[in-house]
This record gives sequence, structure tokens and C-alpha cells, in this order.
Amino acid sequence: MPTLASLVRHPTLKLSVLTGADELDVAVRWAQTSELIDPVPYLEGGELILTTALKLDVEDAEAMRRYMRRLADAGVVGVGFGVGVNVETVPEALLAAAREARVPLLEVPRTTPFIAISKVVSAAIAADQYRSLTRGFEAQRDLTRAALGAEGPATVVSRLAAHVRGWAALYDTAGEVLAVSPAGAAARAEALKGDVARLRRRPAPASAVVAGVRAEEPADAEPAGPVDAGGGGAVAEGTAAEGAAAEGPPADGAASDGAAGAVPEAAAEAARGRAGDAARRAGHAPDRPARDGAGPAEDRVELQSLGSGRRCCGVLAVGTHGKLAPAERYAVHAAVSLLTLVTERSSAFSAAEQRLGTAVLRLLLAGQPDHARSVAGPLYGGLLDAPVRLLVAEAAAPVAPVGEGEPEPLPEALGELADALDAAATGSGEAFLAVPDAGRLVVLATDGGAVAEAAVQHAGRVEAAHPGAVGQARGSGAGQGTLPLVAGVSAPAGPAVVTVAYKQAEQALSVARRRGRVLVEHEDVTAGSVVDLLADDAVQAFADGTLRALREHDERGRGDLVASLRAWLSRHGQWDAAAADLGVHRHTLRYRMRRVEEILGRSLDDPDTRMELWLALKA
Repeated sequence: MPTLASLVRHPTLKLSVLTGADELDVAVRWAQTSELIDPVPYLEGGELILTTALKLDVEDAEAMRRYMRRLADAGVVGVGFGVGVNVETVPEALLAAAREARVPLLEVPRTTPFIAISKVVSAAIAADQYRSLTRGFEAQRDLTRAALGAEGPATVVSRLAAHVRGWAALYDTAGEVLAVSPAGAAARAEALKGDVARLRRRPAPASAVVAGVRAEEPADAEPAGPVDAGGGGAVAEGTAAEGAAAEGPPADGAASDGAAGAVPEAAAEAARGRAGDAARRAGHAPDRPARDGAGPAEDRVELQSLGSGRRCCGVLAVGTHGKLAPAERYAVHAAVSLLTLVTERSSAFSAAEQRLGTAVLRLLLAGQPDHARSVAGPLYGGLLDAPVRLLVAEAAAPVAPVGEGEPEPLPEALGELADALDAAATGSGEAFLAVPDAGRLVVLATDGGAVAEAAVQHAGRVEAAHPGAVGQARGSGAGQGTLPLVAGVSAPAGPAVVTVAYKQAEQALSVARRRGRVLVEHEDVTAGSVVDLLADDAVQAFADGTLRALREHDERGRGDLVASLRAWLSRHGQWDAAAADLGVHRHTLRYRMRRVEEILGRSLDDPDTRMELWLALKA
């Protein structure tokens, strides 16, 4: 970017410094010719104003003071006064006003046309942009080499941090930190998890700008909330489709900083910059000291979600001490594109992997582990040899069917579970199998491994997020909402008996529904009551059919037969005790039990009838 000092040093312009010799190291964003008394409405800040005072009353000291104050407040970096056109020398009133406003005043000789100054400024800006573009391409090549290396994403994050002279972090689909560089930025990356979680819930690609992440914040600190563009906190957020980029077009797959909220941020930053320039000229504010990129005391952080299919497959955080320069912006766009390619597998690959996993699961359920090993042994490694746990999970909300050949989509709750398991597998290097099956997710994982543990931890997080639904049976209509996810886990089993493990997982799933829990393990089922096993649809249908006639009788207001039957059976047929529980005479209870027999057409003396009625009441 050209500066006033570089223009003064330019040999062909022959500019002379009249005031502000100590204010010349300021960037000139444009050279603007203007003969207006008030050009401020047409300025953006950072301009060098060129004028011959055609319409200015240069002998009026107060008018000149107002003119210079307006220019200073608008962020004008200097004034070039052309002599020999309207006046032969620079008027004293203009000189005094420039000194008072601390706006550098340059004398432009008659032999130097204003267009020559504009051309020099324009050429310098173009050269600066070319250098930025070249550095951007160099960064792109460097990041591409990093992505192709053995470490992949971690190296990309490290190189990106170097290119932006700040820090960078990569989060997985579950919002956990996969890589951070430099290592000293780990606390900042942890402090951003709340903002990362909010961005992950938006369709990808999306972006957000966050301020106020301090070095001394603990890892579990609550991120700053949204505020206006003049302060800390989240100042811009949106999907890439919601607005045009404010700093040049993003690379393919990159989320734009120019989302809906980014334009106010840019305007606010420009305003703050102009105000700071004016304050420094007035001697009220020192220049901000430079901070090293490894650890500014307070960062400006950009969050970019990774993904091109609207489903977020990771988040990239980039922290710097100020707004990104164009070359740094190109580096971020390149990193987003490369990390998206690395972390998001294609739909065709996902469909093929899903079909292979389904085939392996069917072979295991058919009792053919040897065939399963021959088909996918290299892919699933020791999973097909070690003791495994089988998990069956289902979500409250179904999804629409898909076309032939497409991967079966998962409800959001199952997708989040799959993301958590995938993140655990990525971190541990553990192989596991996850297969969508008719609205369910079937998972095969090593017993005691990271994936099995991640399932338990995810279940705990879901229950913590829905405390009102815990303990409420699915479909009971009671409580405060419904758990979005229920799952059952088998006991440890060898690959040869996966069929048994599947049945155990389904039993545990039924118990989870009945108990209102997200996850139940088979060991908990065997330690509980047999009544917990009566949660499936077939048993519920049996119970409804068995008791329907009695409930219809009670609804017509002709007695409380269902409650009386429950009390009598719970007291093992003891008339006096059951009647006391109900608060009625034993003869009344005897009459009601005869009515039960008449309506059902069955004898209560039959132990099978008693058993079936008791189970129906408990279902």
C-alpha cells in the first residue's frame, strides 16, 4: 500500500511537505481530486485529497478550520494543494488549519498534474494487490503440499497459522479439537467450543466472526455472546449463501466472511480505524503495539464450517490480532477447501462404504464370520477377531426415504451419535462398523474400546440436555418432551455369535424405551425386572387388546374395573386387603370381579388368565 512518505519520495511528482512531516507513514488508499467545499459524503477514509481551492474561501480562517476538521474526522490522510492554478502559493489560513487538525498538507507544483499522482497511487495499489495474490498462491501451494503429507490436517493447520501470523485450530464433527497450532493456543481453542457448537448446527458452509477470546480464559469458559459491531463477542455469522464476500471471492468450498453480518463489521472496523487515526493525530491515543501471532492477548477469530453438502463435517478456527489481509484471506480460503476435501468423503464413497458395512453385518448375523473377514478384513482390522459390543439405536424423528444407490440418511439424533463415534475412532485409530438399517443405526465396536466409551458419553450428554424426558417411557405422553435418541447395547460377544448380540441389543433398546433412558446395556437388563422386557410394540398391542373392553366399560362411567382388577391381582386375590386399598366393601369388589369375568369371558380362577391380565396391566 502506498504511503504519503513514498509519494513524497517519488522523483517525478516533486511534492513538498508543508505540514505534518511526522505523519507521513500512513497508507494512502486512494488519491481523490475534489473541489467541493464538503467532499466527506463521497469518501470512505484513507484518501489523499487533491484540490486547487476552486470553491474554497482560502482567506477565511474559520472556513478553513471547518474544512480540515471535516476531512480529519472522515479519515482523510492528507491534502495535496495544487499551486499556480487558482492561487500562486498555499494560503496561510489553510496551512494553519492543517497544522491544527494534524492533517499533512503537501504542495503540488504546477508541473505535476493530479492525474499523475492518481496513477502512481493506483499503480502502487495494483502492485500491492499482485504481491498479495502471489503470496496467496504461494500459501495455497504450501497448504496443498501439507494436505498431501502424512500428517494431513494437522500440518495444514500448522502451516495456516504461520501464514496468517496467528493461530489455527481444527474441530471434528463432534466439536472436539483435532489439531491446534501453535500449542500455546490450546486454551483459546477450548474456549471456543460453545461458538463451534452453534456454528455446527447451521447448514454448511457457514462462517462466524468472534472477538474477545483471551489467553487467561479457562478451557471451559463460556464464549462471549453476540453484541454490536463495536465491541467483543460474535459480530458476524451466516451461511455462505446469505451474502457476498467483503474481501474478495472465496475459493470453492470456502465459507465467506461477507455473510449477512460481515458488512456491518467491516463498516464498524473502518469507523474505528478512522476514529483511531483522528485520535492519534490529536494526541489522544497511542498506536496499538504489534503482537506476535502465537498469542495475542485478545483475538479476532474466524470460524469456518467445513462441508459442501449442507452437513457440517468439521470447523476451522483462525485467530489473529486484526482483520485478515488479502494474502491471509486467500490462505484461509485454500485451507477451508483442502480441509473440506480431506474431512468430507464423497457421497458415492459413503454409499459404497455403507453397502460394504451392510454386507459385513449380514454375514455376521448369518453366522459367517470367516466370510466377513474375507470380504472386509483389511478394512475393519481386528474388529472381526476381538470381542465386540453391538449397539442398536433409533431416533424419535424419522427421515424421508432416498433414491436407489444413495446412502441412507440418518435422523439428526443418529447423525450426531455417528459423528461422536467417528470422532472417537479417528482419535484412537480404532475400526468400527456403523450401518443405517430401516431408520436405525447398528454399530459394531470393540469391547472396551474408545468407540464403545464414546457411545456411553454421548448418551450422557443427550440425557443432560433433556432432563425433563429422562425416566419417561417413550410414547407415555408424560413428562417434559421426548428423548431424541434411545439405544441398547449387547454384552461382549465374539464375531461368531453376533446374532445373539443383536437380540440382546434389541432387548436393551426396548428397556431403554420403557425406562426413558438414552442408553441401556444388556447387563442392566439382566439385573432388572422381567417387566422391563415388555416394552415392544407387540406386547403393547396385546395389552391394549386384552384390556380394551374393561377400559371402554370404565369410560362409560359404570365402575372402576381396571383399577379394581389391578388392586385385586396385586393382593394375590385377597378380598379384604384389596377392598381396603380401594376404599370399598369387599362385596363391592366381588361384584366388580364378576363383571370383569363377564366382560372378558374368562375365569379369574385360571392362573394363566391372572398372569396375562397382570402382564397387560404392567405393559
